Amino acid sequence: MLDTIVNFLGSTGVAKFVEDPVLLGKTLVMYVIIIALFYLAIVKKFEPLLLLPISFGMLLANLPGAELMHLDWFLEKSIDWGYILNHGGLIDFLYIGVKLGIYPSLIFMGVGAMTDFTALISNPKSLLMGAGAQLGVFVAFFGALMLGFAPNEAASIGIIGGADGPTAILVTKTLAPALLGAIAIAAYSYMALIPIIQPPFMRMLTSKKDRQIVMKALRPVSRTEKIIFPVLVAIVVSIILPDAAPLIGFLMFGNLMNVTGVADRLSKTAQNELMNIVTIFLGVSVGATASADNFLKPQTIGIIVLGLVAFSISTCGGLITAKIMCFVTKGKINPLIGSAGVSAVPMAARVSQTEGSKANPANFLLMHAMGPNVAGVIGSAVAAGVFLSMFKG
Repeated sequence: MLDTIVNFLGSTGVAKFVEDPVLLGKTLVMYVIIIALFYLAIVKKFEPLLLLPISFGMLLANLPGAELMHLDWFLEKSIDWGYILNHGGLIDFLYIGVKLGIYPSLIFMGVGAMTDFTALISNPKSLLMGAGAQLGVFVAFFGALMLGFAPNEAASIGIIGGADGPTAILVTKTLAPALLGAIAIAAYSYMALIPIIQPPFMRMLTSKKDRQIVMKALRPVSRTEKIIFPVLVAIVVSIILPDAAPLIGFLMFGNLMNVTGVADRLSKTAQNELMNIVTIFLGVSVGATASADNFLKPQTIGIIVLGLVAFSISTCGGLITAKIMCFVTKGKINPLIGSAGVSAVPMAARVSQTEGSKANPANFLLMHAMGPNVAGVIGSAVAAGVFLSMFKG
């Protein structure tokens, strides 16, 4: 009986802390970070559907002795799937969906089903603003190279500038899986902080006169155009960049289910039940990659700083592109919509609307901003395809 009690006590998390005081210190630091993320998700309500699963996944990964996740198993060049299936913890099984690229593509399908592409179809020039908003991706990529990150790691860090969590996860799980926790947390945190990060840059790069510009109503878009657009984009982008096909293909498939009007049940499932289930699995499994040993490294600080730089420059890139278009069109485009070129749908478009209405209460920019916003989703997927084609082993 005494041996049983001793064995039980030795298997507890408390015993592991006693055996390794360094582990205790690292774990306490992680708990502070987790509490901060819980605060942002629950109290501030910043992207709670994403930050809450991610932060709880981090909590599960930092419970000593729980052994729910073994990221090092997935970092091997030749993964022993049989060993994982026989010896893995619960989150190891959930993480398989990340490692195989299943969850990001399914998330994109839900985004496509929920997103209205009408503004982009009506005003194709919005693609330029979406492209301009990818500037931060490549600036951060070269910045990471200068700081000593390997090219594959730099590509994964740079994609944070696209403000698209699933895209960042897909690129990172392929090119730099050891950085997945830090990159995912940075990407989703900055997406949640869009209403705080973007407005200062919007006011800095535009005049009050610019912000007061009232844009003309968009032309009506026919049902035929709505159906042709996702099919055409899926074909063209996938032929040029096959590595972008999983994201672009499922994004356009989700939208096609919505606009045809003949698959409402499938569209609603993609938007609701499936999207919610995959979000839970993705958030928990990605958060679980942020164990103390993997997350508390000097490079994590570099990733967070570079992610903020990438996101800020992407915002500026979209604004500058829109400012140029405003000049070329002699004041027909409100430059504020350029900031929506980052792919955080529809939050970035709402920020454009909010700033525009502050300058001119009669200004309604939301639908106009959705054009570059959707273009940003496509642009971030294209940027991901470029990086994957260049650095995938």
